[in-house]
Amino acid sequence: MRLWHQHLIPHLPRAQLLGQHRELCALRGAGWGKPHRTVNYVFCYPYSRLFRFHCLVMGEMERRGYEVNPLWKNPHYRGRILGMDYSIFTDPAPESRSIFYPEHSEHYLAECLENLAEKGIFLQGPFV
Repeated sequence: MRLWHQHLIPHLPRAQLLGQHRELCALRGAGWGKPHRTVNYVFCYPYSRLFRFHCLVMGEMERRGYEVNPLWKNPHYRGRILGMDYSIFTDPAPESRSIFYPEHSEHYLAECLENLAEKGIFLQGPFV
């Protein structure tokens, strides 16, 4: 499980973009708070950040013509099993919409590009 660097979202191939959506659905659902080495940092921040990041991914999916279950656009939706949960979501602070996680640094961008290259996917920048 991995969250791709936010600047890569518009450049990801179909499989990686749709995989990112599935992983975000899992994290927003029963996976919230369950330790996983590569995404533990998301649990250090409000759930609302994960929702905003998911909105970025869903927006890119829709831009490409993919249909997104509209329930996921509701910040309280946590999947088929958990349904709506009004206790976990806190309104996002008035922070920059372009920065989701400080961990998504230039170093992390390079790490993500290396991970993609290992899969035979070579993306061309600039990524802004």
